[in-house]
Amino acid sequence: MSTAEAGGVFHKARNRTLDAFPAGKPWRKEQTEDLQRVLKTVDRAIPLVLVSGNHDIGNVPTSETIEEFCQTWGDDYFSFWVGGVLFLVLNSQFYENPSKCPGLKQAQDQWLDEQLNIARQRNCQHAIVFQHIPLFLKSIDEDDDDYFNLSKPARKRLADKFIHAGVKAVFSGHYHRNAGGTYQNLDMVVSSAIGCQLGLDPHGLRVVVVTADKIVHRYYSLDELSEKGIEDDLMDLIKKK
Repeated sequence: MSTAEAGGVFHKARNRTLDAFPAGKPWRKEQTEDLQRVLKTVDRAIPLVLVSGNHDIGNVPTSETIEEFCQTWGDDYFSFWVGGVLFLVLNSQFYENPSKCPGLKQAQDQWLDEQLNIARQRNCQHAIVFQHIPLFLKSIDEDDDDYFNLSKPARKRLADKFIHAGVKAVFSGHYHRNAGGTYQNLDMVVSSAIGCQLGLDPHGLRVVVVTADKIVHRYYSLDELSEKGIEDDLMDLIKKK
């Protein structure tokens, strides 16, 4: 399993588990400790990439909730390389409502511009973004949902920045259903939950395989993975990497 795959799986495991116990609420400490115990059983050869969301730092984040997240799980935004692929992990709550921490949002904006400049200058094989809230659910021009997608101005501004820098795909959750679409040459991939479902999708996870020339992803139910495992065509791609 690649780093991208691990990030997709364990972002969902953590965020879905803590849904009912946001920062500062009863049972938060116990839920956090329980999940940390579970994650310790993961093979240490699989890096964990954790993406902050609204149930971690709040729908309207503050410097205190972000600090709690960073102390517990690590940075709320960061980048990393795997081979020639640049991965960017964003705190998408800044694009939803940064009213209580405008300085922190500004810092991420500046950092993101620097990272996108690097993506352009180094001509990386791929650049991929992880963020909790999707840019959009189906279309860049869809109406504002007020919760499950970013506002039209925010989504268009980010999407255009990503495309200009050569970003190929954005992977998100938050919607508790599978969704997504394409804007120019940018894929917006929205994965359902490993826990609570709000639609008809089964409990599951998305496997992502990144090769030198393409990004292939497929959503599997937990039953499918237990009974059949990953399909041969994806396994062949993984073996070729």
